[in-house]
Amino acid sequence: MSTFIKYYWPALLWALFILIMCTAKLGEISESPLFFPGFDKLVHCGFFFVMIVFIAAGYIRQQSAYTVSYKTLLLITIIAIVYGGLIEILQKYFFTWRSAEWNDLFADVIGTLMAAFSIFITVNALSYEKK
Repeated sequence: MSTFIKYYWPALLWALFILIMCTAKLGEISESPLFFPGFDKLVHCGFFFVMIVFIAAGYIRQQSAYTVSYKTLLLITIIAIVYGGLIEILQKYFFTWRSAEWNDLFADVIGTLMAAFSIFITVNALSYEKK
């Protein structure tokens, strides 16, 4: 377990941060003129993009190689999507002051897929450069 925490502690802290931010009572902050329509979805997308990057970075550091297999990247993507779904379920049934929305889950999925694609391209570019 300590080996897991050694490599994945940034991802775990970020996942906790996402959970706190997605379940916190924000009051009337969403009605502030500083935010534009759809800002919430952009935040969801960014949260999950960063989480996938942290998970992949932990995996790469743990393997001591600059490669991520398709299977591993798919597993990381599925885990993140399930996590986003669980947050929406928690918002619907436990944190009733927040609203569960399909659009939030969609933004989570988009952020996850953007990060997975970016990691895939970067890792392949690095391996191509070494050849």
